[in-house]
Amino acid sequence: MLQVSQLNLPVDHTDADLRAALLKRLGAKDATFTLKQRAIDARRGHVNFSYTLLVEVADEARVLKALKDDTKVIAAPDETYVEAAATPIGQSGDAGRPVIVGTGPCGLFAGLLLARAGLKPILLERGKAAGDRARDVTGFWRRGWDFNPESNVQYGEGGAGTFSDGKLYTQIRDREHRIPWLLKEMVAAGAPEDILIKARPHIGTDRLIKVVRHVREEIISLGGEVRFSSRVSDVVVEKGAMRAVVLADGAVIEGSPIVFAIGHSSRDTFHMLHARGIPFDPKPFSVGVRIEHPQKLVDKMLFGKWAGHERLGSAPYKFVAHCDTERSAYSFCMCPGGLVVAATSEPGMVVTNGMSSYARAEANANAGFMVEVGPEDYGQAHPLAGIEFQRQIERRAYEVGGSNYQAPAQLLGDFLSGRASTSQGSVKPSYEPGVVWTDLREVLPAAVIETLKEAVPRINKSLPGFDLADAVLTAAETRSSAPVRIPRDPTTYECVSLKNFYPAGEGAGYAGGIISAAADGMRVAEAILKGR
Repeated sequence: MLQVSQLNLPVDHTDADLRAALLKRLGAKDATFTLKQRAIDARRGHVNFSYTLLVEVADEARVLKALKDDTKVIAAPDETYVEAAATPIGQSGDAGRPVIVGTGPCGLFAGLLLARAGLKPILLERGKAAGDRARDVTGFWRRGWDFNPESNVQYGEGGAGTFSDGKLYTQIRDREHRIPWLLKEMVAAGAPEDILIKARPHIGTDRLIKVVRHVREEIISLGGEVRFSSRVSDVVVEKGAMRAVVLADGAVIEGSPIVFAIGHSSRDTFHMLHARGIPFDPKPFSVGVRIEHPQKLVDKMLFGKWAGHERLGSAPYKFVAHCDTERSAYSFCMCPGGLVVAATSEPGMVVTNGMSSYARAEANANAGFMVEVGPEDYGQAHPLAGIEFQRQIERRAYEVGGSNYQAPAQLLGDFLSGRASTSQGSVKPSYEPGVVWTDLREVLPAAVIETLKEAVPRINKSLPGFDLADAVLTAAETRSSAPVRIPRDPTTYECVSLKNFYPAGEGAGYAGGIISAAADGMRVAEAILKGR
């Protein structure tokens, strides 16, 4: 079988056009093919579909020889993931049951592999199951419910990614072919089949909840347990090894091994682990705002005359602007046709994030408009100083927003001119519980403000219209990634200084998004199985 990539066709092509283009590329009279990937190429002012196909053709060797200089026609690579749990190993002696703390994508897929191997893992989640959690979150956003510090956008089944755009692409290396396996597992769990072929697949919050439930149910069917409202408040460490976790209600749960897949916002857990002697390294992360434009404007920016075409859907963008401040501003977690949402995990703080449904049908597009900060910005040398740096910004956003979880916001034109906003313009902010118009210099560090201001005209060169005066900036976006990393062995994935403890995923500093977190959970589970 051959793989043919970068086969480009116009937006309005037909199936016959695709077939004709393939045969022309191969110099063949006949071929059969299946679609491996379809991307939208909207660069350089032109919009095309770019296809990667798996092709069967007569006299394959002759075709390859004739096209030996065409790097886009190759023998199809073997991308099979050999599942670590293909042969169940069951319990081994007194090894005990694995305990996994956290049910985001990292914890769920680590648990799935261990359950399929017969190890009957116990998954502990401080928040609620996905359905109950969704009710708490939407009640807080839209119905005036009190903020629940244990059931919110950050805590609960599915992790922070449950309330996002559900992006399923990543830039991590994938030599072991975990990503195609993950996508197939998600389809089997209820995700739309098009995630298997889209170059930038997404699933949306509305579909992701179904997938999360399905994975949980399989773990339980294989003898595992998933316990909600089970916050880990302490750990038991004996003779250089983590032996058990202690829940907030006093229950002690022994585990072998113990995997912490706690996500980037489990600040109290970070502090507890640090107090128990777990090493932490401070790491950079990013802060900024959510920027909202009309989705129709973004479609026009990216797709030109093809804007609104049913084949294209809502346009996404991505940018990086290198500034004279010696910092860069970049887009983060861009949500076409989405909403800006309240995403705090602690009382008395305001945090924003972006979310889209699978349809991406809301009026606005939003993205994190971010600037990287590092340990030199945190004001102290403590390993957890980045957490307090985040909190300072989030507390200030809460205060400036009126101390009622409304968010401070400013029109882009006012932001660039250095004046406070007093009312909305043509773009209606989507953040709920609501916004307070202000000057974001009262919220964000000066270096972040100056970098964002300098970046706007640079970005506008590649995205004309980005500098729309009525675009809305909503603060504060502070949860781009964990501000810490827990050092672990690069081969065994065990903590470098504590046996039986496996830090994993975003909270440990080894992932950034749904797919990379799930893949890291798989990686840790594979290492555990290999060592048993």
